[in-house]
Amino acid sequence: MNDLEPPHEEMPASAEGDGDGVEEGGRRYPSTIGGAFYIVVVAVVAISLGIVTSGEWRLGVRWFGGALLFAALVRAVLPAKDAGMLAVRKRWWDCFLLIATGVALILLAGSIPDQPGL
Repeated sequence: MNDLEPPHEEMPASAEGDGDGVEEGGRRYPSTIGGAFYIVVVAVVAISLGIVTSGEWRLGVRWFGGALLFAALVRAVLPAKDAGMLAVRKRWWDCFLLIATGVALILLAGSIPDQPGL
């Protein structure tokens, strides 16, 4: 037996309790409410990037920052088991990083002066 292969009788930690995996025609929705909010945040970020590429970069960056602030609010309210992909680190650390990035984007979008000729 190769040293890199796990013993056959041991299941990886990620596979425990999953059964045989997702069957044909399985679930197509998030397993937690946090997953649904995560999809909303990703959709708003995608829309904001579309706004940025259309030329209204300040508005798009503000939408992006607002999406991050919304994600921070959801992460602060939901327990870790329901937060889904919004729960990456400890709750306070996730909220701090999301709030700091969201506020920084909004402030930068408002404070950068217009460039002549653009």
